[in-house]
Amino acid sequence: MTAAPEDTSLVFETTLVIDSATDACSVALFAGDTLVAGDYRVLGRGHAEALVPMIAALPGKGRADRIAVALGPGSFTGVRVGLAAARALALAWGSSLVGYPTLALVAAMAREAEGDVPVGVAMTGGHGEWFVETFAADGTSCRPLASLRPADAAVDTVADLVAGNQATALVTARGHGHALPLWPDARSFALLAPAIIVNDPHPLYGRAPDAKLPAGAP
Repeated sequence: MTAAPEDTSLVFETTLVIDSATDACSVALFAGDTLVAGDYRVLGRGHAEALVPMIAALPGKGRADRIAVALGPGSFTGVRVGLAAARALALAWGSSLVGYPTLALVAAMAREAEGDVPVGVAMTGGHGEWFVETFAADGTSCRPLASLRPADAAVDTVADLVAGNQATALVTARGHGHALPLWPDARSFALLAPAIIVNDPHPLYGRAPDAKLPAGAP
């Protein structure tokens, strides 16, 4: 019996995912929606030094048809480090470049763990504030991103389930609900709905810049 010829038409797009917008730094390589390999570390600082070696340790040194990068909000430096690396690699490899909001990934991870329910996300922001956003059960944003003082964030976040690195503090502050402490993880990228992914990635800082141009400056 002659063996059937191998079907080479099923070619899965590969995606390198870079997430360095928060204290956590992670990378992942996907074939289609299948995770091939990944790395995840909570660094706090030092993303610029750690990120490229983490990518280089992936199969094929992480080279992929598409690069997806976390846009923030989070650390100003972390967001820019991830975007700079993603843009440089996309240019060098001729890869397409997309981005996704950090809090949307945290919400997707929470729904994977707890079921399709509304999720409030609370992550550390700047100057003592928290980044908060609420997502519906289908993953769409239903209460927009805001940078708030903790007391205001507790009032603004109404979902029973709260995820993120400030989830426990927020639930404690408002006195009810279920906290799911999480950091974003690039290895969970496949959980995001396609509509969340943007084709024109720009930083999502979540709050106005601290420094402002002098009056009358261009």
